Amino acid sequence: MAKSSKPKTKTAKPKPKKTKVPAKPKTQSFNIMMVGQGGRLQFEAMLQVATLRHTNPDFKGRVIIAEPQNNHRWDADPRMANNDVREALVALGAEIVPFENQIFGCGYPYGNKIEALQVLPEGEPFLFLDTDTLITGDLSKVPFDFDRPTASMKRENTWPQQELYGPGYNQIWGSLYHKFGLDFESSLDTSYPDEYWRRYLYFNAGFFYFRCPKEFGDRFLEYARLIRDEPPEELVCQEMKPWLDQVALPLTIHSFGGGRVPEVSDMMDHEVTCHYRVLPLLYARERDEVVRILEEAAAPNKLKKVLKQYEPIRRMVYQRKGHKVREMFDREKLPRREQAIRNQIKRAKLWMR
Repeated sequence: MAKSSKPKTKTAKPKPKKTKVPAKPKTQSFNIMMVGQGGRLQFEAMLQVATLRHTNPDFKGRVIIAEPQNNHRWDADPRMANNDVREALVALGAEIVPFENQIFGCGYPYGNKIEALQVLPEGEPFLFLDTDTLITGDLSKVPFDFDRPTASMKRENTWPQQELYGPGYNQIWGSLYHKFGLDFESSLDTSYPDEYWRRYLYFNAGFFYFRCPKEFGDRFLEYARLIRDEPPEELVCQEMKPWLDQVALPLTIHSFGGGRVPEVSDMMDHEVTCHYRVLPLLYARERDEVVRILEEAAAPNKLKKVLKQYEPIRRMVYQRKGHKVREMFDREKLPRREQAIRNQIKRAKLWMR
């Protein structure tokens, strides 16, 4: 009798586990805004947009040049009268958008950065940059949280000025927070001692950002106007020009739950942008990579023929006077005070703006 054969059971092989590949963080789209005005600012705006296209060729956001219009707030027409500059900006993909000054004007031109926010699309994240700023790195690597605003920490103790027998930092800043119903204590960096300027929230207004320009702009404007027109008595001896925007900015940022965000400000202040302020200072103290990016971005002939109309750019960049300034300084041993750098450049007759 033949043995009955049982079907062989195949042992199922364990399925290999799928390794989860971490999703790449989504790069949030945002718009860039700067103020374009006649004179120096229009050429600086060109340099900034040129460096943006050079270092961030895939930037998807809008680049908006907000242009103040000539009205009763100005003694002279503030618009960009140079058609070559206007055409070059448009060729670089920037949009020139007019805005009207209702509160500020020639009496406080720094107010442009406040009032210009009105031209940006409501509800779309924005990054404001001063025109004297170069884009030197990949903006997509900056960990912006547009719900948590901050600004540049590349600042000095320019305001308030301490008066003999006058109110101190606590009283001055505390009076402003109280005026707008803000919590003063939560704004303090308690790693610094009482009455030391770094303890108090203070920014350079060279860059700032938020999720909505209308929300931010309305509050920034309200705070700046009320500080100017109805200051607390603790500010009676304080000069508000040219510091008004930098006084109102930390209050605005704090009111939206923002503050010090070192992971953003460190990158923006030292890697991804360069707020050079004046070209001779750029050549004196910035790293080699910044100089390289500036000169490469400004090299195309179609840009060169426009940019060289502005004497400081023509002499510093194209006639290479900037490299003469550069040879005067050891970037590892720069003078501590900026004024010492300025004086040395002036003695060499190479200071220009």
